[in-house]
Amino acid sequence: MSMHSTENIQHIALGLEYKGTRYRGWQRQPEVPSVQQAVENALSSVANEPIEVLCAGRTDAGVHASGQVVHFDSRAQRPLSAWVMGANANLPPDISVTWAQVVPEHFHARFSALARRYRYVIYNDPIRPAHLADEVTWNHRPLNIEQMRKASRCLLGRHDFSAFRASGCQAKSPIKQIEHLQLLKFGQFIVLDIQADAFLHHMVRNIAGVLMSIGSGYKPVDWASEVLQGRQRKAGGITAHPHGLYLVRVYYPSEFALPQRYLGPHFLSALA
Repeated sequence: MSMHSTENIQHIALGLEYKGTRYRGWQRQPEVPSVQQAVENALSSVANEPIEVLCAGRTDAGVHASGQVVHFDSRAQRPLSAWVMGANANLPPDISVTWAQVVPEHFHARFSALARRYRYVIYNDPIRPAHLADEVTWNHRPLNIEQMRKASRCLLGRHDFSAFRASGCQAKSPIKQIEHLQLLKFGQFIVLDIQADAFLHHMVRNIAGVLMSIGSGYKPVDWASEVLQGRQRKAGGITAHPHGLYLVRVYYPSEFALPQRYLGPHFLSALA
């Protein structure tokens, strides 16, 4: 959208949650469904003008979000409630706007972010789940969560995560800082809860794959450290399925005072 004057333009941030199953990922692409396209179509209907949004993190095909953040500019003067309710009235049932807030012009959903937090949800049971089947990753082998916790400790802190990045990853540097990494158990669910300054492409899914291999007894605890130190993706085993992965929160400087809902996904809200 060409803007020669910033008068009467609102700079707005939105919170989003979505089920990624039906979409080819976040990013708009020709002739395939994307979350971005659905959100832009809904907001454009509310604004009665074309709207383009930029997001905090471009999720892959099949990946979900309960705490995605986007921003956009609009000349349309609407109350914040209209951006939320109006967009939701025009969105498919697997995407929801959770909040809207006017933000300063220098706010950027991606570049203003200090950290991102994901949860990878594993359903650990011999029987495949009839419910949530495309919203969790089913592992039928018994997983030893204590072994997974021991293995995960070597990943904390600042490291070269080359062994955990996809071959097509476009990040300039493989060095990232994992600020926390927890493995939580809730009934039959094992949840990998991980926060970092930024993530490489497939990084969380590759970490989940390594930890599940260790938890199932296929690999020893020390294997996680060997993979990390080896810096070779081919040594890191299989990339875990996208179904269990959720972007649950994006952290920003306090000056923006963005709303924060409980940590998702919904069915794990008791863990927040």
